[in-house]
Amino acid sequence: MNSKTSIPSRSTVTLDNVSGDLVVAENAVVRGTGSPSTVKVSGTVFCEGHNTFECNLSAERLETEDDVTINGDLEVQDEVRAEDGHLEVHGKLTADQVDVGEALYVSKDLIAKEVEVGGSLRVDGNVKADDIDVGGAFKAKGEVKTERVEVGGSLIVESLVDIVNLDVGGTAKVKGGKIRDIDAGGSFESEGPLEFETIDVGGVARLTGKSKGGKIDVGGSFKVDGDLGFEDIDVGGKVEIAGSAEGREMEVGGKVDVNGTLRLSEDLDVGGRIEVAQEISARNIEVGGVLRARKAMAKERVEVGGAIITGEGVTAAFVEIGRRGEVHGLIKAEEVVIGRDARVESIYGKRILMRSGAQAENVYGEDVTVESHCHISGELQYTNELRMGEHVSLSKQPQKVDRLPF
Repeated sequence: MNSKTSIPSRSTVTLDNVSGDLVVAENAVVRGTGSPSTVKVSGTVFCEGHNTFECNLSAERLETEDDVTINGDLEVQDEVRAEDGHLEVHGKLTADQVDVGEALYVSKDLIAKEVEVGGSLRVDGNVKADDIDVGGAFKAKGEVKTERVEVGGSLIVESLVDIVNLDVGGTAKVKGGKIRDIDAGGSFESEGPLEFETIDVGGVARLTGKSKGGKIDVGGSFKVDGDLGFEDIDVGGKVEIAGSAEGREMEVGGKVDVNGTLRLSEDLDVGGRIEVAQEISARNIEVGGVLRARKAMAKERVEVGGAIITGEGVTAAFVEIGRRGEVHGLIKAEEVVIGRDARVESIYGKRILMRSGAQAENVYGEDVTVESHCHISGELQYTNELRMGEHVSLSKQPQKVDRLPF
């Protein structure tokens, strides 16, 4: 059976090595010996609360009932358990398990297998753990390396992170690094380049620098201050990318702004407006409102409800502009459909359909159908067949040619 050493309430004692357990009554102060000042306990340290250790402390276990302050390093072989109150370690904390009811502060590094804090966790040094669970707020100034972090409130890490799974109920902000899976109910921000596999954020997500990852699912807005490599993007509101982006698919309910190029191996689907400073390329492009780019290219289809505005044109197997839509820049495709009362510039295609009331500058196709009340202000050339409805306005007579100028 372990022996027990007791420290009376409101006393100040100096200890060295303690064999067995140490019981510290309320408002007692413990000092150590040597340089640095140290107390070593072979058993468990029990603290009734409002205790201060003016030394480094090592023990098999530490159990507290209320606030405890350690002005030195804390090294525990097994578990630190503070059911109520605050635990402050003005030094380094090393333990197998840490369980604190209200708040834990560590001024240097925190190293443990499991850390659970009911309220807030603040670490001024680095954090290394297998599992971290914080009910309120978690703030770290140093690097954080862990398998799993779950925070009910907010997370702030002012240095690089290496996290496998991050789950935050409110807001999360990191400096950059690696996070495999990110789940944030409110917002997520990385202030440096980030590698990731999944981002799932209910509100707002923001990345800074050149980042690379997998699936991105954001309910509100998504902003990237740099280049981005990804697999899939699904955003309910707005996407802003200050650099270039390359990935597989993108689906956005609102607006997309890309300051460089946008390259997709599969589909682009935008409910509102997309503006890309350079080129857009995808297998299929579908835009409900306006598409603006220097050049737009699709392997299969481009379908736009409002307007296509390009400097170098739009190219695809199939291009369709919606009713009363507008196209500024040439259209080049195997099949082109111009909606009713739409206005376009030059069209180059194998099969061209201009629906009733549509207007074009020049039309060059193999098989061309022009419905009633259409107007062509420039040339109309075809190689195979021309079908025209009533009241079609042409500035020049149609020409059947052997070859088209493209």
